[in-house]
Amino acid sequence: MDPLPNPSPLATRLRNTLVRYHGIADGEWRVAKKTKDATVWRKPSEEFSGYLYKAQGVVEDVTNRIVDHICPGPYRLDWDSLMTSMDILETFEENCCVMRYTTAGQLWNIIAPREFVDFSYTTSYADGLLTCGISLDYGEVRPNFVRGFNHPCGWFCIPLKDCPNHSLLTGYIQTELRGMLPQSAVDTAMSSTLANFYSDLKKALKS
Repeated sequence: MDPLPNPSPLATRLRNTLVRYHGIADGEWRVAKKTKDATVWRKPSEEFSGYLYKAQGVVEDVTNRIVDHICPGPYRLDWDSLMTSMDILETFEENCCVMRYTTAGQLWNIIAPREFVDFSYTTSYADGLLTCGISLDYGEVRPNFVRGFNHPCGWFCIPLKDCPNHSLLTGYIQTELRGMLPQSAVDTAMSSTLANFYSDLKKALKS
């Protein structure tokens, strides 16, 4: 088990990585799923043998409120159907923490429940916000869970110039679920989970 990292250089590195992902040319992505709420693309990850996913959709709300629902805190458990528990293990400053959370089984439990310990960082970006995270090898794995690993992930939330009460939400997710799983099951689950994330979020913001 590693000690907790120094948050400042990790936060800077994480932000720079996400900004780089945000600049990847459109032609490098392949559409994985399209719904009325979002489009999901993917490309091979540079971090591990799976995919980096990009999800994007317009969400009808102001940037701060959307990010409040996404980043670690009381809102997330209320609406995210995949997340089953969340604990803040360490808070460095207002926008920077380490959290442990668990996810439900997926695909008729072909994918068993997972546990993650993530460093999370929220910062300003352009006219909006970026909330990003990366997994840490920290803390004992709880029984009945497989410890998954999130390579650099994040959500850019930017108000639309001509309609500031709407925001463009773009996510970059690369999750290594670990355990003995068929890659096709993982790919199906990831695309569907990201599309559902948008529909669940929109419902939560309207309620």
